[in-house]
Amino acid sequence: MTNQLQLGPREREVLSAIVETYIISGEPIGSRTLSRANSEGLSPASIRNVMSDLTDAGYLEQPHTSAGRVPTSSAFQYYVEHLSSGRQISLDDKGRIEQGLSGITEVQQFMERTSHILSTISQNLAVAVAGGPKEVLEHIHFSALGDKKVLAVVITKSGVVRDKLLRMPVELSQSDLEIAARYINENFRGWTLESLRAEIQKRIEKERSEYDRLMSSIEALYREGALVADVNIPEVYFEGTANLLGNANQEKLRELFRRLEEKQRIVELLSAYLSAQQESVRVVFGLQDLEPQLRDFVLIGAPAVAGGEVVGSLAVIGPMRIDYQHTMTAVSYISQLFEKLTTQES
Repeated sequence: MTNQLQLGPREREVLSAIVETYIISGEPIGSRTLSRANSEGLSPASIRNVMSDLTDAGYLEQPHTSAGRVPTSSAFQYYVEHLSSGRQISLDDKGRIEQGLSGITEVQQFMERTSHILSTISQNLAVAVAGGPKEVLEHIHFSALGDKKVLAVVITKSGVVRDKLLRMPVELSQSDLEIAARYINENFRGWTLESLRAEIQKRIEKERSEYDRLMSSIEALYREGALVADVNIPEVYFEGTANLLGNANQEKLRELFRRLEEKQRIVELLSAYLSAQQESVRVVFGLQDLEPQLRDFVLIGAPAVAGGEVVGSLAVIGPMRIDYQHTMTAVSYISQLFEKLTTQES
């Protein structure tokens, strides 16, 4: 259990050095190793004292009596929280991302490519999810095709275009369709299609006498499914499972892989931790609360946001000794590129 130790500059430097060295080597860190690399020239004895304090506070643990120390999850969490807020993506990572995503205009393709890029940069498991549970109306248009057929074109706030051919019980003129579309666009832009349908049903009953012709047209379009949202089943892309080999017990990994193959489980995992309200990349420890097999792992992720709505998510899952700096900046940069892409389309 971690005590509330107020870390001074010396403790922070030693703790950061231990975390960064452990990320690279994966081996317990001794005081002599740190002394050789210490910029302030602290002696092994001074570093041992600091390491003892950090151990008592719950930031370090000693696997064996004669071994060095390894950071605990509290140490990794402290390290992440105190990484420079102005951290910048490296030019190599930025170039790799931009080249990998060059020319992409579709959300699904963006996410599929993202899983590959993040897996390569992080050398861990990368997950990208395209799609979400709700569609928000941006604009609707109806076109009369003759023979009682109407083409309904629904554009969502995330930039998705849905075409639907409706076979109407009565012939509707283009004028009637334009009036109906104008009424829906002016009153329901920004509504989810689910909420829109519920409200239209109420207004059909309430306003029929006042707007008889208009509501009759809307009712006919409504009955034929013009405002029905497509079942938005998320597309899940993940790459880099082989990167986790060697980072955990093999039987534990096999069970984890079996769980990850249940794509709905991945969607639930990312949805539980990532939201449109977060201001930056989120680093999540304690994944075992939702998935016991992820006890020693960390999730670094961000939502894919379009028009203020979460339409997907992207994340890296790896052991706690992951390269936080590179992974966090890469996830953040790709998330920003996604928002720019969907903004340009809308």
